[in-house]
Amino acid sequence: MHKIIVSNSEKCVGCGICELICTVFKDKNFNPTSSRIRIVRIQPVVDIALACRLCEKPPCVAACPRNALVQSKETGIIMVNEDKCSGCKLCIEVCEFGAISLNPSKKVVSICDLCEGDPKCVKYCPTKALELTNLDRISGRHRVQRVKELTAAHMS
Repeated sequence: MHKIIVSNSEKCVGCGICELICTVFKDKNFNPTSSRIRIVRIQPVVDIALACRLCEKPPCVAACPRNALVQSKETGIIMVNEDKCSGCKLCIEVCEFGAISLNPSKKVVSICDLCEGDPKCVKYCPTKALELTNLDRISGRHRVQRVKELTAAHMS
C-alpha cells in the first residue's frame, strides 16, 4: 500500500514551517505559494496540512490533456513532466483535496513527491503533526480508538 502524508489536526498549529521547508528543499526559496504541502485553516478551531493523497485512480492524471502527469505504479506518486505541462490547471480543478498548485514562477503544476521517501515537511514539523504512513495503519488506529471508546462507554 502506498504511503501518504497525514496531518494530525490536534497537533498542527498552522505555523507553516512545512510549507517553507518544502520550498527550500524543492525550489531553493522561501515561498509558500510554491509549496507542495499546504496549510488549510478553518478558523479559529482547526489547522491541518494537506498533501497529495495518491488516489487509486487519480482524476488529475486523467484530466491532463498533455499527459504531463504520470502515476508511479510502485510508489503511487504523481510525477509532473514540466516540459509537457502547459499550466492549464485542469488537474487543479479536478483534485478533490486541493492538493495540487501552480508554481507561480515556473507556471507548471506542483504535486508532492514525498521527497523520495523522506519528506522534509514530516522531518521538520516542530509539533510532530505530520506523519508518513499508509491507509491500513490509519484505519487500524481508528478501529483501536473506536473500540476504546465503546469499551469505556460500557464500563461506565
